[in-house]
Amino acid sequence: MSNRRAGHVARPTKCPHPETPPETPSGTSSGTLSGTPRRTSARTFLRASDGVPIDAVYAPGAAGPDAPDLVFVVAHGFTGDADRPHVRRIARALAHHGAVVTFSFRGHGASGGRSTVGDREVLDLAAAVAWARGFGHARVVTVGFSMGGSVVLRHAALSGDDGGPGPDAVVSVSAPARWYYRGTAPMRRLHWLVMRPTGRLVGRYGLRTRIHHRDWDPVPLSPVEAAGRIAPTPLLVVHGDRDGYFPLDHPRMLAEAAGDHGELWVEPGMGHAEHASGEELLHRIGDWAVARAG
Repeated sequence: MSNRRAGHVARPTKCPHPETPPETPSGTSSGTLSGTPRRTSARTFLRASDGVPIDAVYAPGAAGPDAPDLVFVVAHGFTGDADRPHVRRIARALAHHGAVVTFSFRGHGASGGRSTVGDREVLDLAAAVAWARGFGHARVVTVGFSMGGSVVLRHAALSGDDGGPGPDAVVSVSAPARWYYRGTAPMRRLHWLVMRPTGRLVGRYGLRTRIHHRDWDPVPLSPVEAAGRIAPTPLLVVHGDRDGYFPLDHPRMLAEAAGDHGELWVEPGMGHAEHASGEELLHRIGDWAVARAG
């Protein structure tokens, strides 16, 4: 696996989803002015900078003169994809606060390639962010859950390093602070799933997730290192006090690394990631994003 920098070019492939016409965001469409966000839904395949096709969906969100000119890019957790019910629920909640782009990481859903469990997935997110910006929205907020929570941190950090357009705000929910954590039973099971041939078969046929067999080489920038490089971009770290995967030292490390530009919400009674994120929390996240994204 590689720690190459995030690419920022997203291109529709020649084989979009049959139920939706191909969309190439340009800032203009019938009945709109240049620079006005397109208000029609779209679904297509993007190309990550290493050539992997990424299934992506755009929903315009709430309309009206007072609607925020903002787009959320949602990065799902391991074994999720753009069509999973819990991902669609997240998208519907955030759509009250702006447009929403969802996508499937490599090795998940209809996307190509194989999962690298947080390494090259940063390229997938970069493609989705570039596509989201192409719709003409003034602000982009990345929102990641679990594995996706680590990816949004690395994407923001690497975008700042290479001078490319990063997000205007970042929300990381239920993310790890460090790699190779095995301190809980769910994480020990996940390591078996990823690192053992039998586990990868279970992932492919039981969880619809195609996992790469190679180890990381080099090891990518850790989430806590990435959190320290995001400033001045606002960062919200959200974690449940009943998270069965990562205990509370993980979000506290992330928030401490972020310094004055980071904010930590420890949610009482909340478990892990998308399934544990209730409607009230999602709307608070949406309000935070609208207020902090500039």
